[in-house]
Amino acid sequence: MLRKISDCLYRVSSGRLAILSTVIMLLFLMLVMPGETAKAAVYSAQTGTPDTTAIYSVDRLLGMAAAYGAQGRQAYIHARFTFDLAFPLVYGFFLSICTSWMLKRLLPLNGRWRHLNLLPLGAVLFDLLENICAVIVMAAYPAVPSIAAYLAVVFTPVKWLFVGASFGLLAAASVGAILHSRRKPGTR
Repeated sequence: MLRKISDCLYRVSSGRLAILSTVIMLLFLMLVMPGETAKAAVYSAQTGTPDTTAIYSVDRLLGMAAAYGAQGRQAYIHARFTFDLAFPLVYGFFLSICTSWMLKRLLPLNGRWRHLNLLPLGAVLFDLLENICAVIVMAAYPAVPSIAAYLAVVFTPVKWLFVGASFGLLAAASVGAILHSRRKPGTR
């Protein structure tokens, strides 16, 4: 199944779709992100959010829930079901398409590294899992749904590892594709 998804990403990725995904990502970052960041600053009471904190403990997560207050927790939950459903899809689309487009210029059709284009999907998956767990914690507070709290603490750094690796891969693939395109015809 993963091979089919990888192959599909390679098939649909093109220069036009890479440009479109980049424009969507930039528009999202310029038009949506500032407003959401401002809202989060209000409801988070300057304690941070699980989404933007790379590593935290269950106690810190519960401290965030307490500091948010009832209205802040509701705002957090609302943001996870609106903005934070859209954002992983936007950056996942951007990273998957652009990375696939760059990698298909560099890697052999049946090479063992071809599945690297799936890395951004891991970022999206763990971002959504993190959001689900954090929402459960916020909705249940002051009760502590321990499994959700512990999973959120695990999913967040895993998400950030995938996000960082995905952007790093895109940068490396872009440099590689540029260097590859500058080679003289007939050399490899």
